[in-house]
Amino acid sequence: MGTTELPNSPAEVRGLIRTGQWRGVTAGVAPRYVQANLAILPQALAFDFLLFCQRNPRPCPLLEVIEAGQVEPALTAPGADIRTDVPGYRIYENGELTAEVLTLAEHWRDDLVSFLLGCSFSFESAMTDVGIPLRHQEMGCNVPMYITNIPTIPAGTFSGPMVVSMRPIKRDQIVRAVQVTSRFPATHGAPVHIGDPAAIGIKDISRPDFGDPVEIRSGEEPVFWACGVTPQAVAISSKPSLMITHAPGHMFITDQRDADYAVF
Repeated sequence: MGTTELPNSPAEVRGLIRTGQWRGVTAGVAPRYVQANLAILPQALAFDFLLFCQRNPRPCPLLEVIEAGQVEPALTAPGADIRTDVPGYRIYENGELTAEVLTLAEHWRDDLVSFLLGCSFSFESAMTDVGIPLRHQEMGCNVPMYITNIPTIPAGTFSGPMVVSMRPIKRDQIVRAVQVTSRFPATHGAPVHIGDPAAIGIKDISRPDFGDPVEIRSGEEPVFWACGVTPQAVAISSKPSLMITHAPGHMFITDQRDADYAVF
């Protein structure tokens, strides 16, 4: 089932994911609804991670915290199940990626606290609405993401580098892209860097750490936004006993409208 064949209703898309009928990258899926990154941690580590998010709101803008053992994101998607309604999950143990799974049914514990973080896919409809094309959507692939040399602010046991997502933008549209995305601070907001990838520690723009490479054409500049995959780089760096995340680009789709998170 391709993206163009999917329903626009978040609940219907989550139903297809829960029943295993669709497992794709969620860029462009359920347009105008907020998508979320996921980080799940044992309750003993939850306060440190909450503090980490508070200190690093650009890469980790908090949308909802689900209490220990609970599986329903009651604020952002009532009736959903965080264990089954994400197209793909990653399990990190002591800093190592140990599994990629399609459901958390066999991995769930009553002490797990779930964090939903804003995702830049949520402002992409606003970009296309003003005529800014998005290469990864045109190509039908995942957005490229890179581990940078930009440090996050440590909190408790958590520290590590910021991850960014990149979209090639025509030079005469960069100011507009900044204006449009600045309206969405809950989903990463304005870019953190424009231009030279090496300035933020990216050695080869054609080889992203997560996601898929996309072409940067003549007359375009790479534009970088803080990314909610940052907790995965932090898990590798900080080595918590357990962190469960979404697979990069495979987001949780909420029932919240992106316009409701915009500032004017």
